[in-house]
Amino acid sequence: MNRTPDLTTLARDGIARAVGVVGLAGVGLIHLLDAPGKFEETPYMGWMYVALIAGCLVVAAELLRTGSRAAWTGAALLALSALVGFTLTRTVGLPQATGDIGNWSEPLGMASLFVEGCLVALSMAALTLSGAAGRVRAERSPGRRTLAGQNA
Repeated sequence: MNRTPDLTTLARDGIARAVGVVGLAGVGLIHLLDAPGKFEETPYMGWMYVALIAGCLVVAAELLRTGSRAAWTGAALLALSALVGFTLTRTVGLPQATGDIGNWSEPLGMASLFVEGCLVALSMAALTLSGAAGRVRAERSPGRRTLAGQNA
C-alpha cells in the first residue's frame, strides 16, 4: 500500500505550517514591541517576554523544518502561556505589576489576544488532524494493530 501523502494533504500541511509560523512571528513581534516598556515597569516580565520571543523563534523554525506534533504542541503552549499571562495581568495582576488590572482594551493587547487565540485554534486543529491521520494509517497498514487491538 502506498503511504505517500497526496498533493492535497501536502498543500494543507504546508499552508497550516506557514500560517503557524506567521502566527508565532506575530506573537513574537507584539511582545518585542511591548518589551521596552515592560523592562522599565517590571524587569522580570521583560525577561519573560524575551523567553517567549525566543521560544517563538525556536518553534517557528521547527514548524518550518518538520511540522511535527512537538512543534504544534509548542506553538499551542507558547500562545496559551501568553494568553494566561495577559488574563492574569488584567484580572488579579502579577507581583509588582498591578497597573494593567482592568485594562482590557489596549490595542496591542487586543492584537495579542487575536493572534494567540488563532494560533491556539490552528495548533489544536493540526494536532487533532495529525492524530486522526495517524489512526487511519495505523488501521490501513497491513500487519499493524488497529486502535481496537485487531490486526489490520
